[in-house]
Amino acid sequence: MSSRAMTEPAFFILTALLDAPRHGYGIVAEVAELSRGRVQLKIGSLYGTLDRLVGEGLVELDREEAWQGRLRRYYRLTEHGREALDAEAQRLAANARLASTRLRDRRNPITGATPS
Repeated sequence: MSSRAMTEPAFFILTALLDAPRHGYGIVAEVAELSRGRVQLKIGSLYGTLDRLVGEGLVELDREEAWQGRLRRYYRLTEHGREALDAEAQRLAANARLASTRLRDRRNPITGATPS
């Protein structure tokens, strides 16, 4: 993974794969649940993101299964993917702490009021 920030869909896809391998529709459903509906993946964008994550070594193919005459591909998180997700979660948490601290400690430039 490069040093640039991870996209929100990639973050949630990796998070969805933390506990078990999943197939495409399973990932879509888990991401929607984890994000409380904020991230609604379309199948095309899901597989584009999965291809990129596989190329970066963050996700790998776990297995393929036939289901109702179609092939389901299951993906799993790699150790490198787990490390990248952990680093991104820490980065986001640090950003949130910084913003929260500044919001709490700074005078409102519009009203001039200080936080109570």
